[in-house]
Amino acid sequence: MGILSGNPKDEPLHYGEVFAMFTNLSVNNGMISGYQTMINHAGDGDLKKLMEEAIKSLQAENQQLEELLKSNGVGLPPAPPARPNANLEDIPVGARSTDPEISAAISADTAAGLVACSQAIGQAVREDVAMMYGQFHMNKAQFGAKMLKLNKEKGWLIPPPLHYPKGTES
Repeated sequence: MGILSGNPKDEPLHYGEVFAMFTNLSVNNGMISGYQTMINHAGDGDLKKLMEEAIKSLQAENQQLEELLKSNGVGLPPAPPARPNANLEDIPVGARSTDPEISAAISADTAAGLVACSQAIGQAVREDVAMMYGQFHMNKAQFGAKMLKLNKEKGWLIPPPLHYPKGTES
């Protein structure tokens, strides 16, 4: 039996797995902080609910990542402090992020997260790491669908030019 056989949790992580998890944790920390700030700028209640869901999901990911990194002797990246709540009216109009801008940023982050999860799955040697990233990917895909629906319902989605084959224009 080789070093990579048996219980995956007893196998060593390779450098790519460590880098993916460390980077994931660091990026999540930044997004949590950023989303906490953006909640102060958001006026739409549905958007705020999805932002709170995103924060909770990122925090849940972080718990798993921290546990796995710590159990393998890897130091954790620093996390910024939680952001305070602010009143939207206290933020000058010219300094506010708009709801469509916030929603677009979160949608882009979600899409980038899907790609990062796919890459982590593809480079994983340990089955538990691959499965963890598979779960993260599924959660992000479901969240992305909610963001797409919100963007369509609110009229915030700006699609690229639509292609209609000749003779089928409506």
